Amino acid sequence: METPFVAVKYGVGLDVGKQTFYACVSAIDQTQRVKIKSAHSFANSPKGITEFIRWTGHHCNGNKLTVSYLMEATGIYYEQLALVLHSRQEHVSVILPQKAKYYIKALGIKTKTDGVDAQGLATMACQQRLDSWKPISEAMYKLRQLTRQHTQLQELKTQLHNQLLALEAGMYHSGEVRKQLMKMIEQIDRQLAECVKLIEKAIAENPDWQRKVKQICQIKGVGILTIANLITETNQFSLFENQRQLVSYSGYDVVENQSGKRVGKTHISKRGNARIRRALHMSALQVVRYQQKPFERLFERVFERTHIKMKGYVAVQRKLLTIIYGLWKTDQAYNPDYKGDEQKAVAPAGATLHQPLMVVLGT
Repeated sequence: METPFVAVKYGVGLDVGKQTFYACVSAIDQTQRVKIKSAHSFANSPKGITEFIRWTGHHCNGNKLTVSYLMEATGIYYEQLALVLHSRQEHVSVILPQKAKYYIKALGIKTKTDGVDAQGLATMACQQRLDSWKPISEAMYKLRQLTRQHTQLQELKTQLHNQLLALEAGMYHSGEVRKQLMKMIEQIDRQLAECVKLIEKAIAENPDWQRKVKQICQIKGVGILTIANLITETNQFSLFENQRQLVSYSGYDVVENQSGKRVGKTHISKRGNARIRRALHMSALQVVRYQQKPFERLFERVFERTHIKMKGYVAVQRKLLTIIYGLWKTDQAYNPDYKGDEQKAVAPAGATLHQPLMVVLGT
């Protein structure tokens, strides 16, 4: 005779989009059986969130048992809902999309819809004990707005500059249009300079940030803008337990293409935060130019093997990311004179920062 199902914990999976989010409530009993209780979609707005909270309370027996809320860290659309749940002292967790993807895949689910994703997240919330989400601080959030504004202005300047070059290369061109483009570029230059000053001011006003940025900037070729972009896009690396997760989140994880005797091209996935890769691009060029070890040696090894400079620079970007991660987390300065094993310049992919710092920073 089958044992009656008696819930001991509820899990609420949330697949959040720009305008709506899909919610699924599941329950688990002492034998680890999971049952789906209900599912519904809501508007991603204050009114919709209020309706969702009322709906959740109804299906979770008035929250008499433990209720875990789970969502993915996709864009910014989850933030409003997560903040409301956090302010109500609910146990809300936010995980990386890749982690959710692999978990749902392990359940044998092949269909990809908002409802299916919410169901998979609800099951995961029931079966696993996940860390509580902590919202990004107001100061860090405002700094992120500044770094993203700087990036957008830089992209706009590049577009206008290309438009100006195309105009001048044409058979005929309008002097008035050229004058307008020049004025727009000059205005953007002023805004970029102002944005940099505001970023520097925000970091200077926080002693903790200022100290860590100064320590990391001892890597010649790495500037304040690079570090500001990294810490704002990762909330000071708080989402990650190890370097493997950070590398995957940033799109630097390696994808191999090999079957039998056929060996295809190996490349990075680029399925991650493109802002991080963009921020590290110029720094990678600079540390190689300034002959900073171990970055220069890494570049030379990869270039010698592949004869492709960009692959060398990408390897340097990945190394920079993991070293900056280690320096920030351990609150220590970069030591360019360390004489450890060059092959251990980056800690193993699954290593945590409980290991000695020299394993992370060895040159």
